[in-house]
Amino acid sequence: MTTDTGFAKRFLWGAATSAHQVEGKATNQWTRWELENASSLAEQSKYHYADFEHWSNFKAAASNPNNYVSGRTANHYENYSTDFDLLEQMNMNAYRFSIEWSRVQPKEGAWDVEAVTHYRDYIADLKSRGIEPIVTLFHFTLPDWFADKGGFEKYSNIRYFIDFAERIMTEVGKGVKYVVTINEPDVYAEAGYRNGDWPPAVSSRWRFYRVAMNLMLTHQRTYRALKRVNGRLKIGLAKNSVNYYPGDNAWLSRVSAGWMQWLQDDRYLIPVVRRMDFMGLNYYQSARVYGYRVHNPETADKSDVDWTLTPGDIEYVLQRWYSKYKKPILITENGLADADDSRRQEWLQATIRGMRNAIKDGVELIGYLHWSLIDNFEWAYGKWPRFGLTSINYATGERTLRPSARWFGRVIKKLRGLD
Repeated sequence: MTTDTGFAKRFLWGAATSAHQVEGKATNQWTRWELENASSLAEQSKYHYADFEHWSNFKAAASNPNNYVSGRTANHYENYSTDFDLLEQMNMNAYRFSIEWSRVQPKEGAWDVEAVTHYRDYIADLKSRGIEPIVTLFHFTLPDWFADKGGFEKYSNIRYFIDFAERIMTEVGKGVKYVVTINEPDVYAEAGYRNGDWPPAVSSRWRFYRVAMNLMLTHQRTYRALKRVNGRLKIGLAKNSVNYYPGDNAWLSRVSAGWMQWLQDDRYLIPVVRRMDFMGLNYYQSARVYGYRVHNPETADKSDVDWTLTPGDIEYVLQRWYSKYKKPILITENGLADADDSRRQEWLQATIRGMRNAIKDGVELIGYLHWSLIDNFEWAYGKWPRFGLTSINYATGERTLRPSARWFGRVIKKLRGLD
């Protein structure tokens, strides 16, 4: 039932993180890669980021090798209860997080009971607060032993992930309703196996394609396995989407934008959509197409990572996905890097309007999860991008809700009818 606010009473309002980006003290293929590449990433920062609109604000951090080593990050593993307090302060009723496979199964055949107990307690804490836990099983990080076997590049390795998924959901899944099997399979495959920007830093179209296809198969097989564990689970996959649109009415611009959109979305969604109870949407930006190239407006506002700010365009992605696939949609990530918090409130306002318009247009929208709850380690960028509703002082661990977060909390309170 939709209320007069435009959102259903059971609408999920929350935030998201991933384990490696916030927990700290991890040991996986990413931590190994960080240590090997921190110095070169710092040396290359000016080449990569000097043209960014806000370069002067983060130049010092981006030029420091320590920025590219996750280390303790926000130490969320130990301080999760404090971070859950932040969810309550913002009147949120949902939280997406990932279970770090390398903690649970640090060696092949080994199962860390303490780590399993930790995640069981973690979920129980959320449930005790009336916050819906939304579990992600793969968010870019792998145990070293699995990566050394070739990771998802080998079809024969898929069984190891399915064994992990089945066992962890059997162990900790009581009370869990929503599960995301894989986060952004195309991003992981492209950054790691085609562009060479992430571990294992490979540049091969064939290996990229093989990993991407194996991840699609992994989702399908994991879906079936988890349904055997608990048939009531709602299982989906989180897929990022850039909204491509023609900048003029020229035939080439329209055809190119449509083709780019198909490559972005449909070639990954079509193989798996039949085994999705909901579709997880990660949305951050749009792209304007002239002819056969992307050419965004020069005057457009940019986030700290130089992404064009088009929050309201989420409406068009929601409409397109729902009209094509007729599946419920959960916005699993949405936000911006905004260290001085000067644009986040405006972003949220436009996003809420876009969601409301999509719902009015008939889209079945389950909820909205902002990226991210707290500042985090942003992969190859390191720690300088600040996506958090909550700022983190990495030296002291102090958490501070940003003004936009306090505003958002008041809005959620009103939209949930908690006044």
